[in-house]
Amino acid sequence: MTALIVVLSIVVVVLVLLLASIRVIPEYERGIAFRFGHVRPMLKPGIHLIFPLIDSLQRVDLRVITLTIPPQEIITKDNVPARVNAVVLFNVTDPQRAVLEVENYAVATSQISQTTLRSLLGRAELDDLLAHREDLNSDLQSIINARTDGWGIDVSLVEIKDVEIPEAMQRAMSREAEAERERRAKIISARGELESSNELKAAADTLSQSPASLQLRYLQTLLELGADQNSTVVFPLPVDVLGPLMSGIKPVVDAFSEKSQPENE
Repeated sequence: MTALIVVLSIVVVVLVLLLASIRVIPEYERGIAFRFGHVRPMLKPGIHLIFPLIDSLQRVDLRVITLTIPPQEIITKDNVPARVNAVVLFNVTDPQRAVLEVENYAVATSQISQTTLRSLLGRAELDDLLAHREDLNSDLQSIINARTDGWGIDVSLVEIKDVEIPEAMQRAMSREAEAERERRAKIISARGELESSNELKAAADTLSQSPASLQLRYLQTLLELGADQNSTVVFPLPVDVLGPLMSGIKPVVDAFSEKSQPENE
């Protein structure tokens, strides 16, 4: 009887140890197991046995991790103070190196991202920071990737989110933008006046070559002004309009003068 109890006790202990040793690795994770301090082959998704007091397990998430960089105080190359924050997307490509090469890969990536952000943006001017953000994002990604590649970390995206500058600088930039818009408006207006004067000159040259066209233009203007019957229009008659009429009357006057001269004699 005593032997049976002992056997049952052993069986129960073994079952408890087996149940306590079962570990399930999901598809998006990998397991790094150590046995007596020595690393074992990487554990893939599935059921694995990790014996207590003998083995230890560290899980590594292979999904993309979003890392928010807190606001950093920087001074740009043109001596403008600013506060900049960013977001970094990265994932683990080599779980074993991510565990063996660095104590905490997420914290290490965050620290590297912060120092790189301050260093790179401190060498850029404010205009580049505001207008060429895509280029700075690409440079940040390349620099951070070069430092985290040895840890089995791949940085897929770095985005500068917000750039805060002093209020006085914002007002100065607003005045500068307003002056720039006024300058462009004056240039556009001047170009419009130039094109309009060229068109008017061309129209005048065309009308000057055809007196009849000039007369028709004046008559059309009279017709447009006379559409309102309640208005009185004083319209000067140019000499150019009278020219063709006078040239037609002159031969008649000359003929009449020649006929009248013999009678007077």
